[in-house]
Amino acid sequence: MASCPLHLLIPRPPPHVAGADRRPPLIHLPTSRRPRLLRRRRGGPFRCGSSSVPRDRSPQPRQQRQRPPRRGDAVDPVGFLARLGISDRAFAQFLRDRHKALKDRRWELCSRFIDLKEASSGFDLMGMHRHRQHRVDFMEWAPGARYCSLVGDFNQWSPTENCAREGYLGHDDFGYWFIILEDKLREGQEPDEYFFQEYNYVDDYDKGDNGVDAEELMRRMKEEYWEPGEIRSHKSRLETVVKLYEQMFGPNGPQSEDELGEIPDAQTRYNEWKASQNADSSSFSPSYDIIDSGQEFDIFNVVTDRASFEKFQAKKPPLAYWVEMRKGRIAWLEKYVPTISHQDKYRVYFNTPDGALERVPAWARYVLPDAEGKQSYAVHWEPPPEEIYKWRFGRPKVKGSLRIYECHVGISGSDQKISSFQEFTSKVLPHIKNGGYNAVQLIGVVEHKDYSSVGYKVTNYFAVSSRFGTPEDFKKLVDEAHGLGLVVLLDIVHSYASADELVGLSLFDGSNDCYFHSGKRGHHKYWGTRMFRYDDVDVLHFLLSNLNWWVTEYRIDGFQFHSLSSMLYTHNGFSTFTGALEEYCNQYVDKDALIYLILANEMLHDLHPDIITIAEDATFYPGLCEPTTQGGLGFDYWVNLSIPEMWLWHLENVPEREWSMNKIMKVLVSSKHGMLSYVENHNQREKEESISGRKSFAEIIFNTGKHSVGSIDNDLIRASSLLKIIKLITFTTSGGAYLNFMGNEFAHPERVEFPMSSNDYSFRLANRQWELLDKGVHKYQFNFDKDVMSLDEDEKIISRGSPNIHHCDDSSMVISFTRGPFLYVFNFNPEVSHQLYHVGVDEAGEYQLILNTDETKYGGHGELKSSQYMRRTGDKRVDGCRNSLELTLPSRSVQVGPNFENLDNYVDRTLHPLRR
Repeated sequence: MASCPLHLLIPRPPPHVAGADRRPPLIHLPTSRRPRLLRRRRGGPFRCGSSSVPRDRSPQPRQQRQRPPRRGDAVDPVGFLARLGISDRAFAQFLRDRHKALKDRRWELCSRFIDLKEASSGFDLMGMHRHRQHRVDFMEWAPGARYCSLVGDFNQWSPTENCAREGYLGHDDFGYWFIILEDKLREGQEPDEYFFQEYNYVDDYDKGDNGVDAEELMRRMKEEYWEPGEIRSHKSRLETVVKLYEQMFGPNGPQSEDELGEIPDAQTRYNEWKASQNADSSSFSPSYDIIDSGQEFDIFNVVTDRASFEKFQAKKPPLAYWVEMRKGRIAWLEKYVPTISHQDKYRVYFNTPDGALERVPAWARYVLPDAEGKQSYAVHWEPPPEEIYKWRFGRPKVKGSLRIYECHVGISGSDQKISSFQEFTSKVLPHIKNGGYNAVQLIGVVEHKDYSSVGYKVTNYFAVSSRFGTPEDFKKLVDEAHGLGLVVLLDIVHSYASADELVGLSLFDGSNDCYFHSGKRGHHKYWGTRMFRYDDVDVLHFLLSNLNWWVTEYRIDGFQFHSLSSMLYTHNGFSTFTGALEEYCNQYVDKDALIYLILANEMLHDLHPDIITIAEDATFYPGLCEPTTQGGLGFDYWVNLSIPEMWLWHLENVPEREWSMNKIMKVLVSSKHGMLSYVENHNQREKEESISGRKSFAEIIFNTGKHSVGSIDNDLIRASSLLKIIKLITFTTSGGAYLNFMGNEFAHPERVEFPMSSNDYSFRLANRQWELLDKGVHKYQFNFDKDVMSLDEDEKIISRGSPNIHHCDDSSMVISFTRGPFLYVFNFNPEVSHQLYHVGVDEAGEYQLILNTDETKYGGHGELKSSQYMRRTGDKRVDGCRNSLELTLPSRSVQVGPNFENLDNYVDRTLHPLRR
């Protein structure tokens, strides 16, 4: 058995089949420069070195995501510039240089990790893993360390007992440390007879408990599967060819053409071979009758001997026999004591040039960052089978627009405390579904030590925040969301990291440039955070694996990449931007950060075709949502941060009667596809503004403090009308995606402020007042928000192309536009209601009002009568349109109605869900 190589026991997967895509195929390169530690693959074959891979072999393309027809097959680094009609020589040259650097970076990655799939699967090896051979493997990257060991409850925190040492692949040239923790043999138990004995730690009983020995196993393999002569290792794929060449042209072979003689024809050679074959029916050798007739070979139409074919089909892969020797969980627990138990605390110990250090492992899956004032530590998470969460629902798919409900688990409860995953799952998820949203975006889920940072100063990238619950609790949250038809998005922070040294990545191995830049560039100018080295292969390995980890382990459906301007520029985005293209390609642009974002989007969309990626960039870098093959960064959506800033400026600085409708529409409407819009003062919860306590929009509009919570008076009704009209025009002009922060759907009256020293660590503003859902204007606001989401669910109103603006009048403060068959008319005037107001429309026919913000169920005055809900166009030309509608427009109101001749799948014009 010892002479049998492992790779003969593992079936190799078939090659991938691919189609064209906007992203180039993942490159497969020789692996001669890969570190020894990274060659091991869990659950798959060992890979051959470069000596056994033909140099001229073309890379195998991957199965690609079917993207919209806007993408091109050919790679053009400046393709999107030509499509958008942008002509800028300097920026075009920057894109070409960036593309060359991208190819070099791909080569660096693939020379170490074969392809992007392996480069983003570091979690299969890194960190702590239970191995089938009754042991636990631990791997960590710390190139600046001289010595590495594990300390924890399992070894009484001894820095010398479990260390990387000779004979255990302890340290390689790339700075990876490997430690094996052997399970302890129980007293009175005999060691396993075979060193390769494996155990199944999940099932209590399996075939391995049948007592099959190695001799029996090999005999059955030989008789039932292997051909004679197959039980040996091939040192090279060219071994057979070399031997054939040596036999024909070697020292004992023919030395000239005369000695070679005439080569018989195919029929003669076949007859000679057939005569030499053993006709014994018990032989396992194949007896296929194949004659080379010179025609193209078809593997699906081979003339065979039926008996021999049936024998071959009856053979089983040898892996099935190998598994028969694997023992179950009960046998493992009877013979061994786990070297490290579930929920044991541990840290990694380094000896560095500056002295000894203890750190929380960078790849830890569960961390207690600050337990009762004590030093932070990682927690080994290996629950027994009965406690492992079992997934019940598949991933839902978004059809049409993306309606995102953004929330923070910790402030999702009504009580003044930190809420948990379990409370969020049982109470908030049903509310999100009831509100008509199809996506939930979670912020602050990744582990962070400072709760007041809202979760943006991440310390442990592979761990869910322990203050909310366990990994199994989070899995249940995601699974229940999927069961409700909600996709789950994660706000990921790869633009910077916490500067904490004991629990974070800063000075992880004692050096200042392990994960981050050294010097000033390694520190954010204003936030006190650390900046990643995006040009380092091992840092890219860490970040790409982190993205793939959340999708693979927790079934996350997408990411919003937070604060990209912090990573794209050496000035961290704190500079004046005029919009000139020179600002996006000058010396302050971090080309390596752009390359990382391209690689991240390529990896995510190649490995997970339905993934959603959203870019949050205040500088609106050109090409955010353009295909990577055309010079873009490859995101699906981009957040238009200028919209909430525009509304905040108007609310705080401009009297309502002086608002300019043209300026508002100029900000709201964008020609760029994939625009995500939202109405929220994001500064109320940002880390840099959390101390100042900026107000929410509802707090500004309702002027909270002058009115009692839940009351109804004329001032509140008027303020509520303004908030509704702002929300609706932002929603209906969005580029297929809309975001609402938790509580804004019912106009939560107070801002968000996390516990910190400035407020004596109070939780008074770190919660949501859900009891207001059934009170006063908050009830009306929620009814309105719910109906708007339902309208989009039924009619896909923000997925019907771009808005076509017909009318935008600053004097009357009226805006009118169409989107698909729907007409939207907004009257922003705070005092004047317009009677018999004409708006132009291109399409003639009947328009029925299906959404009116002035209805009493939304807290309006109900000025319109039922007879005014149906209108037919006239032939009066208005706003350059051939037809027009004569409408009554109450102050601060919106009217939405479709043209029935152009409304698809509309069955009964009198029974729309909003009109019932």
